[in-house]
Amino acid sequence: MKPYLTLTLLALTTVTYAQTKPVKVEVKQTNGRYELLRGGQPYFIKGAGGGQFPERVKAYGGNSIRTWTTQGGEQVLAEANKNGLTVMMGLDVVRERHGFDYNDSTAVAEQLQRLRTDVMKYKDDPALLFWGIGNELNLEYKNPKVWDAVQQIAQMIHEVDPNHPTSTVLAGLNQAEVDYIKARCPAVDILSINTYAGLAAIPQQVRTTGWTGPYVVAEWGPTGHWESPVTPWKASVEETSSQKAAVYKSRYEASVAKDKTQCLGTYVFLWGQKQERTPTWYGLFTEDGKESEVVDVMQYLWSGKWPKNRAPHLAAFRLDGKLATDSVYLEPNRSYTALVTVTDPDKDPLTYRWELLLESTDLKSGGDRESRPAAIAGLIPANAKNQTTLKAPAQEGAYRLFIYAYDGHDNVATANIPFYVKGK
Repeated sequence: MKPYLTLTLLALTTVTYAQTKPVKVEVKQTNGRYELLRGGQPYFIKGAGGGQFPERVKAYGGNSIRTWTTQGGEQVLAEANKNGLTVMMGLDVVRERHGFDYNDSTAVAEQLQRLRTDVMKYKDDPALLFWGIGNELNLEYKNPKVWDAVQQIAQMIHEVDPNHPTSTVLAGLNQAEVDYIKARCPAVDILSINTYAGLAAIPQQVRTTGWTGPYVVAEWGPTGHWESPVTPWKASVEETSSQKAAVYKSRYEASVAKDKTQCLGTYVFLWGQKQERTPTWYGLFTEDGKESEVVDVMQYLWSGKWPKNRAPHLAAFRLDGKLATDSVYLEPNRSYTALVTVTDPDKDPLTYRWELLLESTDLKSGGDRESRPAAIAGLIPANAKNQTTLKAPAQEGAYRLFIYAYDGHDNVATANIPFYVKGK
């Protein structure tokens, strides 16, 4: 073999080895304070839920991303390594609300074996931070045997992977589940919690329920659709992007940012875009990848610095002179004024995009996949500015009017108003 070929193969072997050598992560308690150590160094999680735009997480001061399954795990870990990020790797434990029977010992054993294969596949990747065993297994469940399965999975992980802690992710924080996990899941190292409007209360709730160990907030974000005002026709009212920015900042600063004894960090939801009640509710980005004012807030919370160019600020949005919380009723085929007030901190010129959607009827729970409602064309003038007219649809029913205001620098402000078309 030629010498340069030998050196090349040796170099490739070294690179491959370097890429598959794990970095040890552990939870330490010192003087009553819990801390995550990665490679022996303190590591506070400044994380984003979702694998989209990993380079932006890094650029804005974040250090970690969260997944809900191992699907596409190779790519997620590769992107994390490339961008100097870590990964909370989700293990997809099947939920009772999706038909899984935790009294079926054969099915439970098969699931354990499937997850063992996943753990063996990814356990040595240097970007791996810790394992998330299931997501919201307590949502709409009755059988506490699920926690025995979580314990078995956590034990299995500790047997085959000595380098990474285990966690399980709860929907909210309730006494019953804390008691179950304390009693039945001693192999779970970190309690992970998904919370939205309740973020500010989490440190106190952790203590009230008697959880004395470390915790991570694995999802947090805007006021959830189940926590929001609701119209008489059962449409939840979404906060504007600017209202969201305010509550993300205030809730984070009032709670987990101050908990220096048990909180190991958080994962903001969602670093990307998804349809859940609306196309804009939970994503910090629009479908075309534009950044909302919440992304500015996250850069500030992660790095202590605001971006040089800030997103537009949406102060008010009215349809027929009414706000989204005013239960807007319109008559079919009549024209109404829509007016949005948006300012840009950098005085950038703004452009506007209006969209009319049917109210979503594909409503799921627990973040399950929903389909986007159909858009309705032809009822708003083309190239409309911040003030325009909407011709109400002819057909009675529930709709939503959306506004997107762009600053020309990949930033956007968003809002929507649900309304109901009803004849006299």
